[in-house]
Amino acid sequence: MIALSLLKRLQEERPERPGPLQEAAAAGGPRQDNLWDLKFALHQRVVEELKQLRKFDAGGTEERRQAEPRIREIVEGYLSEKGLLLTRGDQQRLFQELLDEVFDFGPISPLLRDPTISEVMVNGPSQVYVERNGVLEYTGVRFRDDDHVLRVIEKMVAPLGRRIDESSPMVDARLPDGSRVNAIIPPLALNGPTLTIRKFSKDPYQIADLIRFGTLSGEMAKFIEACVKARLNIVVSGGTGSGKTTTLNVLSSFIPDGERIVTIEDAAELQLRQEHWVRLETRPPNIEGKGAVTIRDLVRNALRMRPDRIIVGEVRSGEALDMLQAMNTGHDGSLTTGHANSPRDMLARLETMVMMAGMELPVRAIREQIASALDLIIHQNRLRDGSRRITHITEVQGMEGDTIVLQDLFVFEQTGLERRGQVLGRFRSTGIRPKFMWKFQAAGIVLPDEIFLKSGV
Repeated sequence: MIALSLLKRLQEERPERPGPLQEAAAAGGPRQDNLWDLKFALHQRVVEELKQLRKFDAGGTEERRQAEPRIREIVEGYLSEKGLLLTRGDQQRLFQELLDEVFDFGPISPLLRDPTISEVMVNGPSQVYVERNGVLEYTGVRFRDDDHVLRVIEKMVAPLGRRIDESSPMVDARLPDGSRVNAIIPPLALNGPTLTIRKFSKDPYQIADLIRFGTLSGEMAKFIEACVKARLNIVVSGGTGSGKTTTLNVLSSFIPDGERIVTIEDAAELQLRQEHWVRLETRPPNIEGKGAVTIRDLVRNALRMRPDRIIVGEVRSGEALDMLQAMNTGHDGSLTTGHANSPRDMLARLETMVMMAGMELPVRAIREQIASALDLIIHQNRLRDGSRRITHITEVQGMEGDTIVLQDLFVFEQTGLERRGQVLGRFRSTGIRPKFMWKFQAAGIVLPDEIFLKSGV
C-alpha cells in the first residue's frame, strides 16, 4: 500500500512536467513536443488513482516499491486509451521518469544514482553539467522551466526544515545519502535557479583508496596516520573541489574508538565510523531573521561537552578564533579545513578570520596563537587533469620574530604532462624530521627512518 505521506505530497506539490523522452520509434507515437503534455497528464492520472487507495502502511523506499506495479498499470492503460504507440524502451523510460518525479528529484535523479559522477551542477532549467573523474561534462538533461527547478530544490531542503524564497535566496543542505547541496535562486542567480550537488561515496573512502587514486604516497599515509594518533592539531587546506572533506574523513578514521568526537558543520557531511560521535549542525535564521546558530556558537558549546576531539567541517569566519583557543586549551588532536592556495596562504586566511571575530588583537598575538595551536597543514590541489593530490605536508614550527615559520616535510613535484593532458609527477620527502617527533615518542608511535629519507617515492 502507498503511504499517507506520499499521497499528501502528491496532492500538495502539483509536480511539473518532467523532461522529454526520446522521440517514439513506433509509427503513430507522440511527437517530441507533445511528450511534456503526455507526462503531465500521466502524473495527474497517477494522483487521482492513488487518492482512491484506502490503506496505508509504508514509507521511503518501501512506498516506491509498492507503488511501482500500480503506476505501471496506469501508464500502460493511459497509452492504450489514447491509442499512443511507444517502443518498449520509450515506455520504460516514461515509467522511470514518472517515478523520478514522484519519489526522487526529477530529471537529475539518474545523475545522482550514477556512481561515476561526483558533482551535479544545474545552471538554470536548460543547462546541466556533471563532474566525472575530475572533468566537467555537459549532459543534455533539461527541466521544463524555472519553477520545475525550484520545486526540486524545495523537495531537497524542506525535510531539513530549511527554506528558499526571495527573502532567503541561498541555502545549504544535504540529501539523505549525505551529499552536499547548495542552491541559489533569482534575483541573485540571473541564469535561473542554480543547484550544485557534491556527491559522496556511500562507503567512505579509506587511506588505501587515496593511495590507489594517487592522492598521496604510502609513506605520507603512514606519517599522517601517526600525526592523528599522536593528537596533533591539523588543518587541511585547498581550493574548491580539491578533496578537503574526503581527506578530513580519512584523517578522522585514524582516531581511536575510545575517544569522544564532536563534529561541527554547516551541512552535516562527514562520515565517521566511530561509535562515540556527536554531530552538531548550524541552523539558519527563521523568517523573521532570528534564531540562527552559527559554527562559532557550536564551537563554544562543544567545549562544554567534554570532547576528546573537535572536528570543524570548515572554518570561514570568526569561529577560527574559538577553534584556535580550543586547540590551545587542552583539546589536542582537533581537525578542520579551510580554503587557501598554499600552506602560507592558509595562515594568512586564519589571521583574517580571527580578526573577523571582532576582537581587537595585535597581529603578533594572533600569529602567536596560530603558531602555538597548529602543528600541521595538509594542502591539497585539484590539478589540471582533474586529479587530486596532496601537494604539501607542512609543519608549523613556531615564531621567528613576527613571522610564523613553516617547513615542508613532503611535497608533490610535477615533472610534466602526457599527451592526453595527464599530470606526471612524484611525491618526495624533503629529508627533514619534524620538531614534533617527541609527540610520536610520547604516544608510543615508532616511524621507520626511511619515511624521512630525501628521495622520490
